[in-house]
Amino acid sequence: MLSPAQPALSAARSWKDCLRTRRFSRFMCWGGAIPASPARITGHIVDFAALPPLLPVDEVYLALGTTIKVAGSQAAFRAVDFDANLAMARAALAAGARRCGLVSAMGANAKSGVFYNRVKGELEEALAQLPFEGLVIARPSLLMGDRAALGQPERPLEKVSAVFMKMLGTLIPASYRAIAATQAARTLLARTPRQKAGSWCFPARCSGPD
Repeated sequence: MLSPAQPALSAARSWKDCLRTRRFSRFMCWGGAIPASPARITGHIVDFAALPPLLPVDEVYLALGTTIKVAGSQAAFRAVDFDANLAMARAALAAGARRCGLVSAMGANAKSGVFYNRVKGELEEALAQLPFEGLVIARPSLLMGDRAALGQPERPLEKVSAVFMKMLGTLIPASYRAIAATQAARTLLARTPRQKAGSWCFPARCSGPD
């Protein structure tokens, strides 16, 4: 199993979930920055613009992401959220990956007038054109988790949104409610290996049978 991370909240959670199952004999994480990880996880810090050949893998999970504020420009944001993820997917295919799981975003649409959503949608479409046997796309809304523990900068808007959503509770449509990164990671890890053909997006709430 292969997972690139910047590190993303959902990627970090997927590491811990993988360690609870014997299905993965090897778990490799490729990223520009990788937090401390257990012994069974092999970390590789790489330049996504010049990826080295990968060891053989069966599945690839893409959870690489940033924000325009952190990246510094739209071009730098696209280099991470689109270019790096697509490069990783292509490298994984060359290494034998048959299935791909992607953490995208609610509102992803290649024709969107919103830059963030457009880039997410363009990545989904680009991955769908690759010859994976199965592609599963998670479109969560606001992902919640401990960013500080991953060495990520805090996002004030997330904290404000979380308080707001907690106050309104069920008055907010399910697809717009915040979701724990744990839930998104576990569902993606459960569904991707079962995807037989084509691509499939599961609901923004990232819920359903494991």
